[in-house]
Formats: sequence, C-alpha cells, structure tokens
Amino acid sequence: MADRSLRGIRLGAQSLQSEEGVVFHERAQHIYKCTSCGRDTTMTFAADAEVPEAWECRTCGAESLLRIGEGTATVDHSDDKVARTHWDMLLERRTIPELEELLEERLAYVRARRGAGEDVTASKLSA
Repeated sequence: MADRSLRGIRLGAQSLQSEEGVVFHERAQHIYKCTSCGRDTTMTFAADAEVPEAWECRTCGAESLLRIGEGTATVDHSDDKVARTHWDMLLERRTIPELEELLEERLAYVRARRGAGEDVTASKLSA
C-alpha cells in the first residue's frame, strides 16, 4: 500500500464548494498600530462583530492597539462579479431551441454509429 500513490487533488489545497448563491456578510476593516515597531496592521472583521482593543503584531509579535476612527471602513460586496458557468456562456451564444436541435443531431449521429457498430460485431460473431 505504501508503494502506491493516491491520485486526485491534495486535501485542503482546493475547495470543492462553489460560491454560487452565497451572500457575503458585511465586513469592516480596522487598523492596529504596534506599540513596539510602529507598524500598522489592517484586520477585517464582520461589521457587527465585537472588535478587540488589542491584536498581536504580525511582524514582531508585540501588542498592537486599535486606532479609533480613521481606520474603520465597511467593505461592500454588492458589486462583486458572479462567476459565470459554462451553461451561462453557452446560453449567451445559443438559444434553447438551437441547443435542442444540436442535441438531436448528435444523438442521431451517436445512435447511427452505435447501430453500425452492432451490425459489424453481429456479422463477425455469425461467421
């Protein structure tokens, strides 16, 4: 078992869920200023979340304090683009009646090939 490799995607590498129909919660960005190195760190929280007064600095690990007033901004996701699916792109190029006609043509072609293939196999078996 150890000599075989498993095929597929890596666990945790990619999400198999789509964001279709997901409504994002309002967000707010808050800026924290480090008391040690003076660096600003911007953190994003839910708009209605209780924001902590202190946060750990990403650079030096010291305590960063919340800057009140100037750093608070609400992020609006109402203008975000919705990912188009293959079906959406297909409907931009063709109408439903055209797609039904193409489907019937392809089904007739596949049925004709399948029928021709069965006749050849039946004649080989009888010989």
